[in-house]
Amino acid sequence: MPLAPDLLDLLVCPQCKGDLEYRTDPAEVLVCHACRLAYAVEDDIPIMLIDEARPLD
Repeated sequence: MPLAPDLLDLLVCPQCKGDLEYRTDPAEVLVCHACRLAYAVEDDIPIMLIDEARPLD
């Protein structure tokens, strides 16, 4: 189940406070293009911890 659009409007990158892009392929992630980080979404819960984010390729 995708994240609710109203939740996506509220979420920002915890590092730079920038906008996030929601991607679902191949896994659900929230991407910050400014920081080049991807935050995982597990069981419809965004994991918004900087230490848990993975760098974009």
